[in-house]
Amino acid sequence: MKPFLFFLAIANLFFSCSNSESYDILIKNGQIVDGSGNSSYVGDIGIRGDTIAAIGNLQDAIGNSEIDATGLVVAPGFINMLSWATESLIEDGRSQSDIRQGVTLEVFGEGWSMGPLNEEMKVDEEKSQGDIKYPISWRTLSEYLDFLVKKGVSTNVASFIGATTVRIHELGYEDRAPTAEELESMKSLVRQAMEEGALGVGSSLIYAPAFYASTEELIELCKVAAAYDGMYISHMRSEGGRLLESLDELIRIASEANIRAEVYHLKESGQANWGKYDAVVAKIDSARVAGLEITTDMYTYIAGATGLDAAMPPWVQEGGYNKWAERLQDPFIRKKVLQEMKTPTDEWESLMQAVEGPEKMILVGFKNDSLKYLTGKTLAEVAELRQLSPEETAMDLVVQDGSRVGTIYFLMSEENVKKQLALPYMSFGSDAGSYSIEGVFLKSSYHPRAFGNFARVLGKYVREEKVITLEEAIYKLTTLPATNLKIKKRGALKEGYFADLAIFDPAQIQDHASFEEPMQYATGMVHVLVNGTAVLENGEHTGAFPGQVVRGPGFRQ
Repeated sequence: MKPFLFFLAIANLFFSCSNSESYDILIKNGQIVDGSGNSSYVGDIGIRGDTIAAIGNLQDAIGNSEIDATGLVVAPGFINMLSWATESLIEDGRSQSDIRQGVTLEVFGEGWSMGPLNEEMKVDEEKSQGDIKYPISWRTLSEYLDFLVKKGVSTNVASFIGATTVRIHELGYEDRAPTAEELESMKSLVRQAMEEGALGVGSSLIYAPAFYASTEELIELCKVAAAYDGMYISHMRSEGGRLLESLDELIRIASEANIRAEVYHLKESGQANWGKYDAVVAKIDSARVAGLEITTDMYTYIAGATGLDAAMPPWVQEGGYNKWAERLQDPFIRKKVLQEMKTPTDEWESLMQAVEGPEKMILVGFKNDSLKYLTGKTLAEVAELRQLSPEETAMDLVVQDGSRVGTIYFLMSEENVKKQLALPYMSFGSDAGSYSIEGVFLKSSYHPRAFGNFARVLGKYVREEKVITLEEAIYKLTTLPATNLKIKKRGALKEGYFADLAIFDPAQIQDHASFEEPMQYATGMVHVLVNGTAVLENGEHTGAFPGQVVRGPGFRQ
Protein backbone atom coordinates (compact mmCIF):
# COMPACT_ATOMS: atom_id res chain seq x y z
CA MET A 1 0.00 0.00 0.00
CA LYS A 2 1.26 3.46 -0.89
CA PRO A 3 2.13 5.67 2.10
CA PHE A 4 -0.65 8.13 1.21
CA LEU A 5 -3.32 5.41 1.09
CA PHE A 6 -2.00 3.88 4.30
CA PHE A 7 -2.28 7.14 6.21
CA LEU A 8 -5.74 7.74 4.69
CA ALA A 9 -6.92 4.34 5.95
CA ILE A 10 -5.56 5.08 9.41
CA ALA A 11 -7.25 8.48 9.39
CA ASN A 12 -10.57 6.95 8.35
CA LEU A 13 -10.30 4.34 11.09
CA PHE A 14 -9.48 7.02 13.67
CA PHE A 15 -12.33 9.20 12.43
CA SER A 16 -14.89 6.37 12.58
CA CYS A 17 -13.74 5.33 16.06
CA SER A 18 -13.82 8.89 17.35
CA ASN A 19 -17.40 9.24 16.10
CA SER A 20 -18.62 5.93 17.62
CA GLU A 21 -20.90 6.36 20.59
CA SER A 22 -19.29 5.19 23.81
CA TYR A 23 -20.96 4.12 27.05
CA ASP A 24 -19.91 3.07 30.51
CA ILE A 25 -21.91 -0.13 30.06
CA LEU A 26 -23.16 -1.51 26.78
CA ILE A 27 -25.75 -4.31 26.80
CA LYS A 28 -25.95 -6.06 23.44
CA ASN A 29 -28.46 -8.32 21.71
CA GLY A 30 -30.92 -8.65 24.60
CA GLN A 31 -34.62 -9.47 24.39
CA ILE A 32 -35.83 -6.09 25.63
CA VAL A 33 -39.04 -6.16 27.65
CA ASP A 34 -39.36 -2.49 28.51
CA GLY A 35 -42.12 -2.63 31.13
CA SER A 36 -44.84 -1.07 28.97
CA GLY A 37 -46.59 -4.36 28.30
CA ASN A 38 -45.74 -4.09 24.60
CA SER A 39 -44.11 -6.95 22.72
CA SER A 40 -40.44 -7.57 23.30
CA TYR A 41 -37.75 -6.94 20.69
CA VAL A 42 -34.04 -7.59 20.29
CA GLY A 43 -31.86 -4.56 20.87
CA ASP A 44 -29.05 -2.88 22.77
CA ILE A 45 -28.89 -0.51 25.73
CA GLY A 46 -26.18 2.04 26.46
CA ILE A 47 -25.68 3.30 30.02
CA ARG A 48 -23.75 6.36 31.13
CA GLY A 49 -23.31 6.90 34.84
CA ASP A 50 -26.60 6.03 36.57
CA THR A 51 -28.75 6.66 33.50
CA ILE A 52 -30.00 4.82 30.42
CA ALA A 53 -28.51 6.89 27.61
CA ALA A 54 -29.66 4.99 24.52
CA ILE A 55 -31.85 2.06 23.46
CA GLY A 56 -31.95 0.51 20.01
CA ASN A 57 -29.39 -0.72 17.49
CA LEU A 58 -26.05 0.21 19.05
CA GLN A 59 -23.89 -2.37 17.28
CA ASP A 60 -21.34 0.26 16.27
CA ALA A 61 -21.07 1.63 19.80
CA ILE A 62 -18.40 0.71 22.31
CA GLY A 63 -18.65 0.24 26.06
CA ASN A 64 -16.10 0.40 28.83
CA SER A 65 -17.90 -2.71 30.00
CA GLU A 66 -20.03 -4.87 27.73
CA ILE A 67 -22.69 -7.46 28.48
CA ASP A 68 -23.66 -9.98 25.81
CA ALA A 69 -27.36 -10.51 26.53
CA THR A 70 -27.98 -12.91 23.66
CA GLY A 71 -30.80 -15.24 24.71
CA LEU A 72 -31.48 -13.21 27.85
CA VAL A 73 -34.39 -10.94 28.78
CA VAL A 74 -33.43 -7.36 29.62
CA ALA A 75 -36.08 -5.75 31.84
CA PRO A 76 -36.43 -2.86 34.28
CA GLY A 77 -35.47 -3.77 37.85
CA PHE A 78 -38.37 -5.18 39.82
CA ILE A 79 -40.25 -3.25 42.52
CA ASN A 80 -41.07 -5.05 45.76
CA MET A 81 -44.31 -3.32 46.76
CA LEU A 82 -44.29 -4.83 50.26
CA SER A 83 -40.86 -5.35 51.75
CA TRP A 84 -39.99 -6.08 55.37
CA ALA A 85 -36.24 -5.74 54.74
CA THR A 86 -36.11 -2.83 57.19
CA GLU A 87 -33.90 -4.75 59.64
CA SER A 88 -32.31 -7.35 57.37
CA LEU A 89 -30.72 -4.56 55.31
CA ILE A 90 -29.18 -3.13 58.47
CA GLU A 91 -27.54 -6.50 59.09
CA ASP A 92 -26.58 -7.17 55.46
CA GLY A 93 -27.08 -4.48 52.85
CA ARG A 94 -26.53 -6.88 49.95
CA SER A 95 -30.23 -7.82 49.91
CA GLN A 96 -29.22 -11.21 48.59
CA SER A 97 -32.53 -13.04 48.38
CA ASP A 98 -34.19 -10.17 46.49
CA ILE A 99 -31.27 -9.07 44.30
CA ARG A 100 -30.96 -12.62 43.02
CA GLN A 101 -34.56 -12.30 41.80
CA GLY A 102 -34.06 -8.92 40.10
CA VAL A 103 -35.51 -6.63 42.79
CA THR A 104 -33.95 -3.16 42.66
CA LEU A 105 -36.41 -1.24 44.87
CA GLU A 106 -37.65 -2.23 48.33
CA VAL A 107 -40.82 -0.43 49.46
CA PHE A 108 -41.47 -0.43 53.23
CA GLY A 109 -44.30 0.75 55.46
CA GLU A 110 -47.06 -1.81 56.02
CA GLY A 111 -48.64 -0.02 58.96
CA TRP A 112 -45.33 0.20 60.81
CA SER A 113 -42.51 2.40 59.51
CA MET A 114 -39.02 2.98 60.89
CA GLY A 115 -39.95 6.54 61.80
CA PRO A 116 -41.09 8.85 63.22
CA LEU A 117 -39.90 7.59 66.60
CA ASN A 118 -39.97 9.34 69.95
CA GLU A 119 -37.57 8.41 72.74
CA GLU A 120 -39.95 5.93 74.36
CA MET A 121 -40.49 4.19 71.02
CA LYS A 122 -36.73 3.95 70.47
CA VAL A 123 -36.28 2.26 73.84
CA ASP A 124 -39.15 -0.16 73.18
CA GLU A 125 -37.85 -1.03 69.73
CA GLU A 126 -34.33 -1.73 70.94
CA LYS A 127 -35.70 -3.97 73.70
CA SER A 128 -37.84 -5.93 71.24
CA GLN A 129 -35.04 -6.65 68.77
CA GLY A 130 -34.47 -10.32 67.98
CA ASP A 131 -31.49 -11.90 66.24
CA ILE A 132 -30.52 -8.61 64.58
CA LYS A 133 -29.26 -6.01 67.07
CA TYR A 134 -28.64 -2.37 66.21
CA PRO A 135 -28.68 1.04 67.92
CA ILE A 136 -31.42 3.39 66.73
CA SER A 137 -29.72 6.63 65.82
CA TRP A 138 -32.53 8.16 63.77
CA ARG A 139 -35.82 9.84 64.62
CA THR A 140 -37.67 10.49 61.37
CA LEU A 141 -38.48 8.08 58.56
CA SER A 142 -36.29 10.03 56.17
CA GLU A 143 -33.35 9.82 58.59
CA TYR A 144 -33.74 6.04 58.69
CA LEU A 145 -33.67 5.76 54.89
CA ASP A 146 -30.62 8.02 54.72
CA PHE A 147 -28.99 5.87 57.42
CA LEU A 148 -29.48 2.75 55.28
CA VAL A 149 -27.95 4.35 52.20
CA LYS A 150 -25.01 5.76 54.16
CA LYS A 151 -24.38 2.33 55.68
CA GLY A 152 -24.59 0.79 52.21
CA VAL A 153 -27.40 -1.09 50.44
CA SER A 154 -27.50 -2.81 47.07
CA THR A 155 -31.14 -1.96 46.38
CA ASN A 156 -32.94 1.35 46.29
CA VAL A 157 -35.24 1.98 49.25
CA ALA A 158 -38.52 3.85 49.76
CA SER A 159 -41.26 3.86 52.37
CA PHE A 160 -44.79 4.77 53.33
CA ILE A 161 -45.30 6.32 56.72
CA GLY A 162 -47.09 3.86 58.99
CA ALA A 163 -50.45 4.86 60.42
CA THR A 164 -49.66 2.54 63.34
CA THR A 165 -46.34 4.28 63.97
CA VAL A 166 -47.96 7.71 63.97
CA ARG A 167 -50.65 6.46 66.37
CA ILE A 168 -48.11 4.96 68.80
CA HIS A 169 -46.08 8.17 68.61
CA GLU A 170 -49.01 10.17 70.01
CA LEU A 171 -51.28 7.68 71.84
CA GLY A 172 -49.03 4.76 72.73
CA TYR A 173 -50.91 1.45 72.65
CA GLU A 174 -54.21 2.75 74.07
CA ASP A 175 -57.57 1.64 72.71
CA ARG A 176 -59.21 5.03 72.27
CA ALA A 177 -59.72 7.77 69.76
CA PRO A 178 -57.15 10.57 69.61
CA THR A 179 -58.08 13.93 71.01
CA ALA A 180 -58.37 16.80 68.56
CA GLU A 181 -54.89 17.95 69.60
CA GLU A 182 -53.41 14.46 69.21
CA LEU A 183 -54.97 14.05 65.79
CA GLU A 184 -53.45 17.34 64.68
CA SER A 185 -50.05 16.12 65.90
CA MET A 186 -50.51 12.87 63.97
CA LYS A 187 -51.40 14.82 60.84
CA SER A 188 -48.34 17.00 61.35
CA LEU A 189 -46.13 13.92 61.48
CA VAL A 190 -47.65 12.67 58.22
CA ARG A 191 -47.14 16.10 56.65
CA GLN A 192 -43.47 16.14 57.63
CA ALA A 193 -42.93 12.61 56.32
CA MET A 194 -44.60 13.43 53.00
CA GLU A 195 -42.42 16.49 52.52
CA GLU A 196 -39.38 14.33 53.30
CA GLY A 197 -40.37 11.88 50.57
CA ALA A 198 -42.74 9.27 52.05
CA LEU A 199 -44.91 7.59 49.40
CA GLY A 200 -48.12 7.92 51.38
CA VAL A 201 -49.81 6.35 54.41
CA GLY A 202 -49.71 2.61 55.08
CA SER A 203 -51.97 0.74 57.50
CA SER A 204 -52.26 -2.81 58.89
CA LEU A 205 -55.63 -2.92 60.54
CA ILE A 206 -55.90 -6.47 61.87
CA TYR A 207 -53.17 -5.82 64.46
CA ALA A 208 -53.29 -3.94 67.74
CA PRO A 209 -52.96 -0.98 68.12
CA ALA A 210 -53.79 -0.28 64.45
CA PHE A 211 -57.09 -2.12 65.03
CA TYR A 212 -58.17 0.69 67.39
CA ALA A 213 -58.07 3.36 64.66
CA SER A 214 -61.43 4.44 63.27
CA THR A 215 -62.14 4.93 59.59
CA GLU A 216 -62.50 8.65 60.26
CA GLU A 217 -59.03 8.81 61.82
CA LEU A 218 -57.53 7.16 58.75
CA ILE A 219 -59.40 9.51 56.43
CA GLU A 220 -57.91 12.51 58.20
CA LEU A 221 -54.36 11.15 57.87
CA CYS A 222 -54.96 10.30 54.22
CA LYS A 223 -56.22 13.80 53.44
CA VAL A 224 -52.78 15.07 54.42
CA ALA A 225 -51.02 12.50 52.21
CA ALA A 226 -53.39 13.29 49.34
CA ALA A 227 -52.33 16.94 49.42
CA TYR A 228 -48.85 15.69 48.46
CA ASP A 229 -50.15 13.28 45.82
CA GLY A 230 -49.42 10.30 48.05
CA MET A 231 -51.17 6.92 48.21
CA TYR A 232 -53.08 5.02 50.90
CA ILE A 233 -52.06 1.37 51.08
CA SER A 234 -53.64 -1.06 53.52
CA HIS A 235 -53.59 -4.49 55.05
CA MET A 236 -57.34 -4.31 55.52
CA ARG A 237 -59.26 -5.07 58.73
CA SER A 238 -60.29 -8.43 57.37
CA GLU A 239 -59.19 -10.67 54.54
CA GLY A 240 -61.70 -13.36 55.50
CA GLY A 241 -65.09 -13.15 57.21
CA ARG A 242 -65.49 -9.40 56.71
CA LEU A 243 -63.41 -9.11 53.54
CA LEU A 244 -66.05 -7.28 51.51
CA GLU A 245 -66.87 -4.87 54.34
CA SER A 246 -63.17 -4.13 54.78
CA LEU A 247 -62.84 -3.42 51.09
CA ASP A 248 -65.77 -1.02 51.43
CA GLU A 249 -63.80 0.80 54.12
CA LEU A 250 -60.74 1.15 51.89
CA ILE A 251 -62.90 2.45 49.05
CA ARG A 252 -64.59 4.93 51.39
CA ILE A 253 -61.20 6.21 52.59
CA ALA A 254 -60.06 6.62 48.98
CA SER A 255 -63.23 8.51 48.08
CA GLU A 256 -63.48 10.83 51.08
CA ALA A 257 -59.75 11.60 51.24
CA ASN A 258 -59.52 11.87 47.43
CA ILE A 259 -56.51 9.57 47.41
CA ARG A 260 -55.22 6.64 45.38
CA ALA A 261 -55.51 3.40 47.35
CA GLU A 262 -54.00 -0.07 47.16
CA VAL A 263 -54.89 -3.34 48.87
CA TYR A 264 -51.84 -5.00 50.38
CA HIS A 265 -51.47 -8.72 49.54
CA LEU A 266 -55.00 -9.25 48.24
CA LYS A 267 -56.34 -12.63 49.34
CA GLU A 268 -59.45 -14.52 50.37
CA SER A 269 -58.39 -16.09 53.69
CA GLY A 270 -59.94 -19.33 54.86
CA GLN A 271 -61.74 -21.90 52.75
CA ALA A 272 -65.13 -20.46 53.74
CA ASN A 273 -64.11 -17.22 51.98
CA TRP A 274 -62.51 -18.55 48.80
CA GLY A 275 -65.80 -18.07 46.97
CA LYS A 276 -65.70 -14.30 47.57
CA TYR A 277 -63.15 -13.74 44.80
CA ASP A 278 -65.68 -12.64 42.17
CA ALA A 279 -67.41 -10.25 44.57
CA VAL A 280 -64.06 -8.72 45.55
CA VAL A 281 -63.07 -8.11 41.93
CA ALA A 282 -66.53 -6.73 41.10
CA LYS A 283 -66.29 -4.27 43.98
CA ILE A 284 -62.81 -3.08 42.95
CA ASP A 285 -63.78 -2.83 39.28
CA SER A 286 -66.90 -0.85 40.17
CA ALA A 287 -64.86 1.64 42.20
CA ARG A 288 -62.38 2.02 39.35
CA VAL A 289 -65.18 2.64 36.84
CA ALA A 290 -66.50 5.30 39.22
CA GLY A 291 -63.15 7.09 38.95
CA LEU A 292 -61.29 5.88 42.03
CA GLU A 293 -57.70 4.70 41.54
CA ILE A 294 -57.80 1.37 43.38
CA THR A 295 -54.99 -1.13 42.82
CA THR A 296 -53.76 -4.33 44.47
CA ASP A 297 -50.61 -6.32 45.14
CA MET A 298 -49.99 -9.94 46.16
CA TYR A 299 -47.45 -12.64 46.92
CA THR A 300 -47.55 -15.86 44.94
CA TYR A 301 -48.20 -18.46 47.66
CA ILE A 302 -51.17 -20.07 49.39
CA ALA A 303 -49.83 -19.29 52.87
CA GLY A 304 -49.32 -16.01 54.67
CA ALA A 305 -46.94 -15.22 57.50
CA THR A 306 -47.34 -13.00 60.53
CA GLY A 307 -47.36 -13.63 64.30
CA LEU A 308 -49.43 -15.41 66.92
CA ASP A 309 -50.93 -12.03 67.75
CA ALA A 310 -53.15 -12.65 64.69
CA ALA A 311 -54.65 -15.60 66.59
CA MET A 312 -55.67 -13.57 69.68
CA PRO A 313 -58.27 -10.83 70.27
CA PRO A 314 -56.97 -7.25 69.98
CA TRP A 315 -58.27 -6.22 73.43
CA VAL A 316 -55.79 -8.49 75.21
CA GLN A 317 -52.93 -6.79 73.34
CA GLU A 318 -53.79 -3.23 74.38
CA GLY A 319 -50.81 -1.44 75.90
CA GLY A 320 -48.13 -3.25 73.91
CA TYR A 321 -46.27 -6.53 74.34
CA ASN A 322 -45.53 -6.28 78.08
CA LYS A 323 -49.18 -5.69 79.00
CA TRP A 324 -50.22 -8.45 76.59
CA ALA A 325 -47.84 -10.99 78.12
CA GLU A 326 -48.87 -9.95 81.64
CA ARG A 327 -52.54 -10.51 80.87
CA LEU A 328 -51.85 -13.92 79.34
CA GLN A 329 -50.49 -15.03 82.71
CA ASP A 330 -53.65 -14.02 84.60
CA PRO A 331 -55.79 -17.19 84.99
CA PHE A 332 -59.10 -15.35 84.61
CA ILE A 333 -58.01 -13.40 81.51
CA ARG A 334 -56.31 -16.47 80.07
CA LYS A 335 -59.58 -18.42 80.30
CA LYS A 336 -61.45 -15.61 78.52
CA VAL A 337 -58.81 -15.39 75.75
CA LEU A 338 -58.91 -19.18 75.32
CA GLN A 339 -62.66 -19.08 74.81
CA GLU A 340 -62.46 -16.22 72.30
CA MET A 341 -59.67 -17.94 70.36
CA LYS A 342 -61.96 -20.94 69.93
CA THR A 343 -65.17 -19.04 69.15
CA PRO A 344 -65.89 -17.92 65.56
CA THR A 345 -66.43 -14.17 65.32
CA ASP A 346 -66.48 -11.36 62.79
CA GLU A 347 -65.54 -8.73 65.40
CA TRP A 348 -61.82 -9.35 64.85
CA GLU A 349 -59.69 -11.25 62.36
CA SER A 350 -58.51 -14.61 63.70
CA LEU A 351 -56.09 -16.33 61.35
CA MET A 352 -56.08 -19.34 63.63
CA GLN A 353 -59.77 -19.81 62.92
CA ALA A 354 -59.18 -19.23 59.21
CA VAL A 355 -56.78 -22.16 58.81
CA GLU A 356 -58.06 -25.73 58.74
CA GLY A 357 -56.31 -26.55 62.01
CA PRO A 358 -53.14 -25.97 64.08
CA GLU A 359 -51.29 -28.40 61.79
CA LYS A 360 -51.57 -25.63 59.17
CA MET A 361 -49.59 -23.19 61.33
CA ILE A 362 -45.78 -23.40 61.12
CA LEU A 363 -43.72 -21.63 63.80
CA VAL A 364 -40.74 -19.91 62.17
CA GLY A 365 -39.67 -16.86 64.19
CA PHE A 366 -38.46 -17.19 67.77
CA LYS A 367 -36.53 -14.51 69.65
CA ASN A 368 -35.55 -16.70 72.64
CA ASP A 369 -32.65 -19.04 71.86
CA SER A 370 -34.07 -21.66 74.22
CA LEU A 371 -37.15 -22.00 71.98
CA LYS A 372 -35.43 -22.01 68.60
CA TYR A 373 -35.44 -25.82 68.56
CA LEU A 374 -39.18 -25.52 67.84
CA THR A 375 -38.50 -23.62 64.59
CA GLY A 376 -40.21 -25.32 61.67
CA LYS A 377 -42.66 -27.31 63.81
CA THR A 378 -46.39 -26.82 63.52
CA LEU A 379 -48.43 -25.45 66.40
CA ALA A 380 -50.15 -28.85 66.53
CA GLU A 381 -46.80 -30.61 67.00
CA VAL A 382 -45.70 -28.27 69.78
CA ALA A 383 -49.09 -28.57 71.49
CA GLU A 384 -48.74 -32.36 71.43
CA LEU A 385 -45.23 -32.14 72.86
CA ARG A 386 -46.51 -30.01 75.72
CA GLN A 387 -49.77 -31.90 76.21
CA LEU A 388 -51.75 -28.67 75.96
CA SER A 389 -54.39 -27.30 73.63
CA PRO A 390 -53.10 -25.33 70.60
CA GLU A 391 -54.62 -22.15 72.05
CA GLU A 392 -52.88 -22.58 75.42
CA THR A 393 -49.64 -23.42 73.64
CA ALA A 394 -49.86 -20.25 71.56
CA MET A 395 -50.38 -18.13 74.68
CA ASP A 396 -47.46 -19.80 76.47
CA LEU A 397 -45.12 -19.33 73.50
CA VAL A 398 -45.87 -15.61 73.29
CA VAL A 399 -45.04 -15.21 76.99
CA GLN A 400 -41.96 -17.43 76.96
CA ASP A 401 -40.46 -16.03 73.78
CA GLY A 402 -40.89 -12.35 74.58
CA SER A 403 -42.34 -11.81 71.13
CA ARG A 404 -45.37 -12.41 68.96
CA VAL A 405 -43.62 -15.51 67.46
CA GLY A 406 -43.42 -15.53 63.66
CA THR A 407 -45.95 -17.97 62.19
CA ILE A 408 -46.91 -19.22 58.73
CA TYR A 409 -50.65 -19.72 58.17
CA PHE A 410 -52.02 -21.75 55.22
CA LEU A 411 -55.04 -19.72 54.16
CA MET A 412 -55.56 -19.36 50.41
CA SER A 413 -56.47 -21.41 47.33
CA GLU A 414 -54.13 -21.88 44.38
CA GLU A 415 -57.01 -21.24 41.99
CA ASN A 416 -57.55 -17.77 43.42
CA VAL A 417 -53.82 -17.05 43.36
CA LYS A 418 -53.78 -17.74 39.62
CA LYS A 419 -56.87 -15.63 38.96
CA GLN A 420 -55.43 -12.71 40.91
CA LEU A 421 -52.20 -12.83 38.90
CA ALA A 422 -54.15 -11.92 35.77
CA LEU A 423 -55.85 -8.81 37.22
CA PRO A 424 -54.71 -5.77 35.21
CA TYR A 425 -54.04 -3.72 38.36
CA MET A 426 -52.07 -6.40 40.25
CA SER A 427 -48.43 -5.88 41.24
CA PHE A 428 -46.23 -7.94 43.59
CA GLY A 429 -44.70 -7.74 47.05
CA SER A 430 -42.83 -10.37 49.06
CA ASP A 431 -44.17 -9.26 52.47
CA ALA A 432 -40.79 -10.43 53.77
CA GLY A 433 -37.24 -9.38 54.51
CA SER A 434 -34.32 -9.89 52.14
CA TYR A 435 -31.87 -12.38 53.59
CA SER A 436 -28.59 -14.17 53.03
CA ILE A 437 -28.14 -17.88 53.71
CA GLU A 438 -25.40 -17.24 56.24
CA GLY A 439 -24.63 -15.60 59.55
CA VAL A 440 -27.37 -14.42 61.85
CA PHE A 441 -30.06 -15.31 59.31
CA LEU A 442 -29.45 -19.01 59.95
CA LYS A 443 -30.89 -18.62 63.45
CA SER A 444 -34.46 -18.41 62.15
CA SER A 445 -36.61 -19.82 59.38
CA TYR A 446 -38.72 -17.90 56.89
CA HIS A 447 -41.61 -18.00 54.50
CA PRO A 448 -40.32 -19.09 51.06
CA ARG A 449 -41.70 -15.87 49.57
CA ALA A 450 -38.56 -14.13 50.88
CA PHE A 451 -36.46 -16.18 48.47
CA GLY A 452 -38.80 -16.94 45.59
CA ASN A 453 -41.75 -14.57 45.21
CA PHE A 454 -40.61 -12.76 42.05
CA ALA A 455 -38.80 -15.62 40.35
CA ARG A 456 -41.94 -17.69 40.94
CA VAL A 457 -43.96 -15.25 38.83
CA LEU A 458 -41.60 -15.68 35.88
CA GLY A 459 -40.82 -19.38 36.25
CA LYS A 460 -43.98 -21.06 37.52
CA TYR A 461 -46.72 -18.72 36.32
CA VAL A 462 -45.26 -17.35 33.06
CA ARG A 463 -43.07 -20.09 31.62
CA GLU A 464 -44.57 -23.26 33.07
CA GLU A 465 -48.27 -22.53 33.56
CA LYS A 466 -48.67 -19.61 31.13
CA VAL A 467 -51.10 -17.80 33.43
CA ILE A 468 -49.84 -14.46 32.10
CA THR A 469 -47.39 -13.51 29.35
CA LEU A 470 -43.81 -12.44 29.95
CA GLU A 471 -44.63 -8.88 28.88
CA GLU A 472 -47.60 -8.72 31.26
CA ALA A 473 -45.51 -10.04 34.14
CA ILE A 474 -42.73 -7.50 33.61
CA TYR A 475 -45.30 -4.70 33.41
CA LYS A 476 -46.77 -5.79 36.76
CA LEU A 477 -43.30 -6.05 38.31
CA THR A 478 -42.06 -2.66 37.09
CA THR A 479 -44.03 0.04 35.29
CA LEU A 480 -47.35 -0.61 37.03
CA PRO A 481 -46.06 -0.19 40.61
CA ALA A 482 -43.83 2.73 39.63
CA THR A 483 -46.82 4.47 38.05
CA ASN A 484 -49.05 3.75 41.04
CA LEU A 485 -46.42 5.20 43.39
CA LYS A 486 -45.72 8.14 41.05
CA ILE A 487 -42.01 7.41 41.19
CA LYS A 488 -40.03 9.42 38.68
CA LYS A 489 -37.70 7.87 36.09
CA ARG A 490 -37.88 4.30 37.36
CA GLY A 491 -39.81 1.18 36.46
CA ALA A 492 -39.25 1.30 32.70
CA LEU A 493 -36.52 1.01 30.09
CA LYS A 494 -36.50 4.51 28.65
CA GLU A 495 -33.77 6.95 27.73
CA GLY A 496 -33.17 9.31 30.64
CA TYR A 497 -34.43 6.81 33.22
CA PHE A 498 -32.26 5.45 36.01
CA ALA A 499 -30.39 2.33 34.97
CA ASP A 500 -32.09 -0.22 37.23
CA LEU A 501 -32.07 -3.42 35.18
CA ALA A 502 -32.79 -7.13 35.64
CA ILE A 503 -31.24 -9.43 33.03
CA PHE A 504 -32.31 -13.07 33.22
CA ASP A 505 -32.59 -16.32 31.35
CA PRO A 506 -36.31 -16.85 30.67
CA ALA A 507 -35.75 -20.60 30.27
CA GLN A 508 -33.95 -20.91 33.62
CA ILE A 509 -35.47 -18.35 36.01
CA GLN A 510 -36.84 -20.41 38.88
CA ASP A 511 -37.69 -20.30 42.57
CA HIS A 512 -36.40 -23.14 44.74
CA ALA A 513 -37.53 -22.13 48.23
CA SER A 514 -40.15 -24.37 49.83
CA PHE A 515 -41.98 -24.34 53.14
CA GLU A 516 -39.81 -27.27 54.23
CA GLU A 517 -36.54 -25.69 52.99
CA PRO A 518 -37.15 -21.97 52.49
CA MET A 519 -33.55 -20.72 52.49
CA GLN A 520 -32.72 -21.42 48.86
CA TYR A 521 -31.87 -18.65 46.43
CA ALA A 522 -33.71 -18.38 43.14
CA THR A 523 -31.67 -19.05 40.00
CA GLY A 524 -31.68 -17.76 36.44
CA MET A 525 -31.08 -14.08 37.20
CA VAL A 526 -27.79 -13.37 35.44
CA HIS A 527 -27.10 -9.64 35.86
CA VAL A 528 -28.68 -6.90 37.99
CA LEU A 529 -27.80 -3.22 37.75
CA VAL A 530 -28.84 -0.59 40.28
CA ASN A 531 -28.31 3.04 39.31
CA GLY A 532 -25.93 1.91 36.57
CA THR A 533 -23.75 -0.21 38.86
CA ALA A 534 -23.52 -3.98 38.54
CA VAL A 535 -24.77 -5.64 41.72
CA LEU A 536 -25.14 -9.13 40.24
CA GLU A 537 -22.70 -10.38 37.60
CA ASN A 538 -23.09 -13.83 36.08
CA GLY A 539 -25.34 -14.81 38.97
CA GLU A 540 -22.93 -13.73 41.71
CA HIS A 541 -23.21 -10.71 43.99
CA THR A 542 -20.53 -8.09 43.39
CA GLY A 543 -20.69 -6.57 46.86
CA ALA A 544 -21.61 -3.16 45.42
CA PHE A 545 -23.88 -0.80 47.37
CA PRO A 546 -25.27 1.72 44.86
CA GLY A 547 -28.78 1.88 46.39
CA GLN A 548 -30.37 5.29 46.89
CA VAL A 549 -33.44 6.65 48.64
CA VAL A 550 -36.40 6.91 46.26
CA ARG A 551 -38.74 9.67 47.38
CA GLY A 552 -42.40 10.26 46.70
CA PRO A 553 -44.09 12.99 44.67
CA GLY A 554 -44.54 15.27 47.69
CA PHE A 555 -40.81 15.53 48.39
CA ARG A 556 -39.64 19.03 49.27
CA GLN A 557 -35.88 19.53 49.05
